[in-house]
Amino acid sequence: MAIFSILNRKSKKKSEDGEEREMSFVEHLEELRMHIIRAVIAIASFAILVYFITDFVFRKIIFYPLSTDFPTYKLMCWVSDLLKMPIVCITPVKSQVQTFDMGEAFTLHVKVCIVGGIIMAFPYILWELWKFIKPGLHKKEIKAARGAVAYTSILFMIGVAFGYFILAPFSINFLVGYQLPMVNEEASMIKAGSFINYMIMFTIPSGLVFELPIIIFFLSRLGIITDKDMRTYRRHSIIGILVIAAIVTPPDVLSQMIVAFPIFILYELSIGIAARQTKRREKEVGINKEYEDL
Repeated sequence: MAIFSILNRKSKKKSEDGEEREMSFVEHLEELRMHIIRAVIAIASFAILVYFITDFVFRKIIFYPLSTDFPTYKLMCWVSDLLKMPIVCITPVKSQVQTFDMGEAFTLHVKVCIVGGIIMAFPYILWELWKFIKPGLHKKEIKAARGAVAYTSILFMIGVAFGYFILAPFSINFLVGYQLPMVNEEASMIKAGSFINYMIMFTIPSGLVFELPIIIFFLSRLGIITDKDMRTYRRHSIIGILVIAAIVTPPDVLSQMIVAFPIFILYELSIGIAARQTKRREKEVGINKEYEDL
């Protein structure tokens, strides 16, 4: 398995006399430390960038789903006019965002900068991880994983975009618009910390969930799972998908269904990926067996 080859990898390093030698465990830790440091520097650099564009980030990204100009609301209303179905048109619930604790604004600002830095630096973080893992892989494994950083980054960004443009507006409207008796219905007061925490929960977990095809690709490539297994346990997987959707979304059925549906689509697509990789692995095993018989 790849994970064991990584732990037991025998990377080479040139010594002072010019000859190659195996790297020691301490040298591997030093190498890992340098990759982590570079990744942290990338996160810090993007976090500083977010700090300098604070007004844009908060007005046009963080709190933008509360505005009527948000693209999702415009699209839904356009579809509503096209289909002559007024119920499809969704507008944000009137609300006001406030900070209630001393120092909350500063804490939230730092949190947004760090989270923004992580999201923006995600492709580079994957690249540093790949550079650390690559020397411990065989040539076939490296060939199979070609483009993994790009595909993983793209799927993560698609997941983040899905959480931001689809999950967030529907969930926010449901949660903010849910009223109780004797509560002011003219404008709901939203705690800024609560809103930002929900926005983080809508986006980053969605990005990670969208990595399912990549995970299935490597598991099927290693022979840990096959398309037959995925078809056999499809019903169990549906329950698991609903549980995951319940974990990464607020406690409302609408948000859970919005998340569960694309995960199920990704699961079905992953079956095709697993089938292709299983056939390829069986073909390679057959070729190696014929070679050994010769």
